[in-house]
Amino acid sequence: MSERPYVTLSCAMSIDGYLDGSAPRRLAMSNEADFDRVDEVRSRNDAILVGASTVRRDNPRLLVRDTGRRARRLSSGCAASPMKVTVTASGDLSPDAAFFTAGEVPRLVYTPLQGVRSLRSRLGERATVVGLGAQVTMAAVLDDLGERRAVRRLMVEGGGAVLTQFLQADLVDELQLVIAPFFVGEPGAPRAAAAGRYPWTASRRARLAGTRQIGDVVLLRYALSDRCDVRPDDGDPAVRDRAIAASAWS
Repeated sequence: MSERPYVTLSCAMSIDGYLDGSAPRRLAMSNEADFDRVDEVRSRNDAILVGASTVRRDNPRLLVRDTGRRARRLSSGCAASPMKVTVTASGDLSPDAAFFTAGEVPRLVYTPLQGVRSLRSRLGERATVVGLGAQVTMAAVLDDLGERRAVRRLMVEGGGAVLTQFLQADLVDELQLVIAPFFVGEPGAPRAAAAGRYPWTASRRARLAGTRQIGDVVLLRYALSDRCDVRPDDGDPAVRDRAIAASAWS
């Protein structure tokens, strides 16, 4: 049995814990310097996962933007950007979404078995549709990615329901959390984590592995498993980048 992928959960939220505002237009939580950092993290992963609600609401491309990073991936025998992965219970996905049309990369859609036929008919050749039982769990997704797709490193980018499922199931190795310097305060806005039971409590604290100021935002990196490969000096960009260059493509 293949080992599950190393999971990095990445999100940016307001001081009061919101991922976005309630308006249709997306509220940017970060800044250009941090977007570039996220682009680097994306380039070091084999796959990127977002929920179907994020595909519908934000219409993300989920591609590596920097030409040098794309070239580095291509030179190592990888696609220019990581595989795209999403999960849907309803099957409500448009084949015209940027998730399916942007970039020449493999795309996976996980859905309950009963929805496979209709979703395959809707998406055609734009994605591989995988049925996983009566209800898709994030553990089953990780098992399939590791065993059948050769995914070693997975980046999870949202939205809130997906982040909550990964965290509550204790499936995250590393949390990269960016805090924006403002409040949202809108009851209907999406939150980073829903109410429920989490493995990390006052008696089992997550390990803070590093902090870094990036312009007007701050990055907090938490080690959430024994597999976490965040080093104590990762808060120093120069040290971190040397480590990336030495090990990311080994």
